[in-house]
Amino acid sequence: MDASSAARTVLQTLEAAGFRAVLVGGCVRDLLLGRPVHDYDVATAARPEQVAALFPRTMPTGVRHGTVTVLQDGVPCEVTTFRTESGYSDGRRPDAVAFVDDLEGDLARRDFTVNAMALDLRGRLTDPFGGRADLTAGILRAVGDPARRFSEDALRMLRAVRFSAQLGFSVEPATAAAMAACAPLCARLSAERVRDELEKALLSPRPEAALEMAELGMLRAFGAAPGGAGAFPPRCLPERCARWASLLAALPALRPEALRLDRQTLRLCTAAAAEWQPAPDGEALARLVARAGWETAACVCRMNGSEAPLAALQASGRCVTLAQLAVTGRDLGRGPETGALLRRLLDHVLDHPAENDRARLLALAAEWREHR
Repeated sequence: MDASSAARTVLQTLEAAGFRAVLVGGCVRDLLLGRPVHDYDVATAARPEQVAALFPRTMPTGVRHGTVTVLQDGVPCEVTTFRTESGYSDGRRPDAVAFVDDLEGDLARRDFTVNAMALDLRGRLTDPFGGRADLTAGILRAVGDPARRFSEDALRMLRAVRFSAQLGFSVEPATAAAMAACAPLCARLSAERVRDELEKALLSPRPEAALEMAELGMLRAFGAAPGGAGAFPPRCLPERCARWASLLAALPALRPEALRLDRQTLRLCTAAAAEWQPAPDGEALARLVARAGWETAACVCRMNGSEAPLAALQASGRCVTLAQLAVTGRDLGRGPETGALLRRLLDHVLDHPAENDRARLLALAAEWREHR
């Protein structure tokens, strides 16, 4: 069973038991836009314990906030009771949740009009805030007072930039003004939440939108103050490490380690950002591989839109790494100076590619040792 079929079965089961049940949020938005939907969220008048009693397999993933995950033929579907929220003292989560029977009241607590629509089994749309008109116009607009929405949950500002990047929407002026005014509230967000929204924006069709988060002051807690952004590499491929490296190249003050990036991504994107140069020629690319290695060079090439130059360098067989030298440390004899001598020989071969010959390199090493 796929996610769509599982969600339909959940809706049918709830309705058959006498409870109003609808699809809500991003899945409705994406269905109306004709975009792929991977997760279906259901909202219902049924209380969490009533939902759990209707289905043989459930998980109490957020019962305090009204959410039960139903495993319908092994496919997870989140089911949340209609609710209102109040008292966001931590600027992220509600202090109090009240279950209600009113769908419109539930929709009123949501972030943006395009996410505040509901769709029932018969295709009837509930749209109290004009979300469908905003979808048609390509506008992202907060539900109600935008400053209030953002003070309730500062993550919504980052989500606004991310949705704008993913959907190609413009942010409505009053919503944009509230984002600029409320941006300091983002300092209260967890690094993991900020990282996840940043990454979704980076992997969107408009990755440079991530720079808007910095320009608005949303990333100040992670070192990136407004006014410090450079240009995002314009042809960067949609690959995770390349996009992160491109962000670091454009925002050199950003501290990626503070965003809790995994160690491997942090190492590679930091190295590639430090080495990035627009479209290096064959000679520059050879020296980049010699200096930083194939993996970093590949990431730099992806930042520039193509790994073809690197593939051509590899196919040429040119010596650009210590492993490709015609001599090894064993040939030179073990000693404290062996590593430095190998690096010097590699530098020589980079300048004179035809001289990667064992006899020639041994002679050079002997000559340098004699005159050191």
